[in-house]
Amino acid sequence: MRHAYLAGVVIAALASTVAAASADPLKPYKDALFAYPAILSQQDGGAYKVVDYSEERDIDRRDEVAERRVKGKYVSLGVRKVQRDLVLKTDGGAAVRHFAVGKTDGARFIVLYLHGQGGSRKQGVEDFTFGGNFNRIKNLAAANGGLYLSPDFPDFEDGGLRDVGALIDHYAQQSPGAPVIVACGSMGGQLCWGLAQAKTSERLSGLLLLGSLWDDGFRNSRAYRRKLPVFFGHGSRDSVFPVEKQEAFYRSLGPGYPARFVRFETGSHGTPIRMTDWRDVLNWMLAR
Repeated sequence: MRHAYLAGVVIAALASTVAAASADPLKPYKDALFAYPAILSQQDGGAYKVVDYSEERDIDRRDEVAERRVKGKYVSLGVRKVQRDLVLKTDGGAAVRHFAVGKTDGARFIVLYLHGQGGSRKQGVEDFTFGGNFNRIKNLAAANGGLYLSPDFPDFEDGGLRDVGALIDHYAQQSPGAPVIVACGSMGGQLCWGLAQAKTSERLSGLLLLGSLWDDGFRNSRAYRRKLPVFFGHGSRDSVFPVEKQEAFYRSLGPGYPARFVRFETGSHGTPIRMTDWRDVLNWMLAR
């Protein structure tokens, strides 16, 4: 009887694990390769994590050519079949060039990546740079019935906000009810915070700030009032935006606010774009 009871417990535990995995919005994709190497410490019930980062391991051993070409096992290039370089003509007369990967209508969810200073729409669809992490989000979107967008925009001010807002409105109308999540790298974060203040914020289901800046005005935004989930990924040695200031901003959002912070210990400005676990973050946001 004892053995039968234990077997029942094991079967129930396995069933529970399988059920929990199947409940995740996004199916696994190369999870073992893109998982965080080690959690050094955590606070706030796991919302704040310090993740081990090593250039020797996470760049030199991961890339064939350091910072230029990741090893082949990290990418799957078949996703290029559902990648298109498009132009959206807005009502205001702008032409918004953007890459779209996945379903351009009827998508289950929509993810945008907004590049930083000196970037372009091409950065967000580069398969081999940043450790293959852009290839991963492309495959996650395509395999799960979603849409991934990487646009050009004229600036990080009103012009960029206008064009990105028009892009969001267009594709949200093509996929009614689809959650919209915006990831912003470096200076692109200025657009993330701008969207949080704009009417477009009503369409948003989450923001990712990757090696990016903060905005004290966010706490007065409509997005903050409805508790829009925010993820922060930051390198501890970021020389552009000091990690201490981003951590202080994360704390200022207050207890109970849906925010997560991953600090990549010894990481630099671009580390979060290479190392952030897209599936982990998106599953958290999509499940809310």
